[in-house]
Amino acid sequence: MTSYWNFDFYLSPPQPCSYLPDQTATNLFADPEAAMDIARYSTLVRLGFRRSGRLVYRPRCLHCSACQPARIPVAQFRPNRSQRRAWKFNQDLSAYYRPVEFRAEHFDLFRRYLGTRHPQGGMDDSTPEDYLNFIASGWNETSLIEFRDGKEQLLAVAAVDALTDGLSAVYSFFDPNAKKRSLGTYIILWEIGEAKALNLPYVYLGYWIKNSHKMSYKSTFHPLEVYQDKKWSILKET
Repeated sequence: MTSYWNFDFYLSPPQPCSYLPDQTATNLFADPEAAMDIARYSTLVRLGFRRSGRLVYRPRCLHCSACQPARIPVAQFRPNRSQRRAWKFNQDLSAYYRPVEFRAEHFDLFRRYLGTRHPQGGMDDSTPEDYLNFIASGWNETSLIEFRDGKEQLLAVAAVDALTDGLSAVYSFFDPNAKKRSLGTYIILWEIGEAKALNLPYVYLGYWIKNSHKMSYKSTFHPLEVYQDKKWSILKET
C-alpha cells in the first residue's frame, strides 16, 4: 500500500491478463472508499489511471509495460479515409444524452453486443446490477449517449465521463448486426467532435496495447498520444 494526495493505493494480486495470452497482470488502484471527484479523477487520468465502475486503477505489472494510456488531441486529429467513410455512412444517426440509469433497451443491446463480440469474456452473463456497477461511478459526471437511426431504432450506446480537460470513453456497445456502419469507429469520431465543440482538448481512450488485437484500432486515430516515462508523447509505431 502507498499513499499520496490523501489517497491510499493498493496493488492487486496477480491474475491472468485479459489482453495478452500467458501473461499475468496486477493493477494499482485507489481506495474505493476515499472521496473522489471530477478534479481528482481528471488528475489521475492524466497520470494514466482509468475507472471501471467506482474502481480507479492503473496497470502496474512487474515485468510488462505493454498497457499504455492513450488519448487523442482533438485539435490535431485528422481522420483517415476509412474513418471519413464511417462518418459519412452514419450521418443518419442522431445522438441523445441520457442520465446513467437502468434502461431495459440499453441492457438488451449490451447483452447482445457482449454475446457476439466478447463471448466468455466474463461479462456476457451480467445482471442489471452488474451492468450499472460497471458503467456508473456515483461521483463523476457520466452520460449515456444513445445513437438512433431515422426510425428511432437504438443502434449504439456510449458511456462517456466528463473530465476537466476532455472526455473519457468509458465503454461503448452497439448492434452486432450493423457491421457495415463501423459503429465503434463512428462513436470515437463523435466523441472527438463533441470534445471539440465543448472546447476540451482530449478524448481519453483507456489503454493501447501494441500486441493486442482488441486494442489495435486505437492506433488508427492520428495522432495518438500515449503516457510513458511520466509524460505524454505522440505514438510512433515501429
